[in-house]
Amino acid sequence: MAITQQRKNELIAEFRTHESDTGSPEVQIAVLTAEINALNAHLQTHKKDFHSQRGLLKMVGKRRHLLKYLRETDVQRYRELIQRLGLRR
Repeated sequence: MAITQQRKNELIAEFRTHESDTGSPEVQIAVLTAEINALNAHLQTHKKDFHSQRGLLKMVGKRRHLLKYLRETDVQRYRELIQRLGLRR
């Protein structure tokens, strides 16, 4: 269900803004997106897992708030991030 620590470290390395960055909005959104995608795959096979479904909804809400924050502070970084993650269609 959850992503591995190795995958999380790869995402951090890919989306960080400087060498020791682990908490920027870009990194947090990328990690949340990976976790959301993994949980979506889990819920496709386990349709009645309502506890995981609630966790998924909480993650989606947190990602939405982080995206809103990034959009309000720096539109260019927001556009680059959604382009790289393929979020908006």
